[in-house]
Amino acid sequence: MPSYHLVQLNIAKMKYSIESAEMIDFVDNLENINALAEDSPGFVWRLQTDDGDATGIDFFGSDVLVNMSIWSDVESLYNYVYKSAHAKIMSRRKEWFLRVKEVYTVLWWAPEGSIPSLDEAKSKLELLKTQGPTAQAFTIKQAFPPSGN
Repeated sequence: MPSYHLVQLNIAKMKYSIESAEMIDFVDNLENINALAEDSPGFVWRLQTDDGDATGIDFFGSDVLVNMSIWSDVESLYNYVYKSAHAKIMSRRKEWFLRVKEVYTVLWWAPEGSIPSLDEAKSKLELLKTQGPTAQAFTIKQAFPPSGN
């Protein structure tokens, strides 16, 4: 039976350019938050450029930051997002990012060892937007078990 890993994508529309003084606290915390993720139980992989983060990737637009990572399971991702220092820094997100009313994060299962493309991630986000949570695209609050999709 094949094994699966949990993929998560989230996007955030910035209030200011990444180089601006208003974003300095966010940028200054990126290295530590990324290292925290990498040291967290269940972490597998994260999207990054040669600079060590994903701030230079403008797949969703130049004013949209993208974060994509792979985890062993939902519990590991949940613990990192809500029970680590990540939660404290993200409690400040209103300082840096616009509030969006549409879906901006999605989870799905991928075969262990695979790295999904941003095109696939975008299609999963669109699937969640149009169909709501399903086994193919879901949220951390309404997760589905791996089903071999």
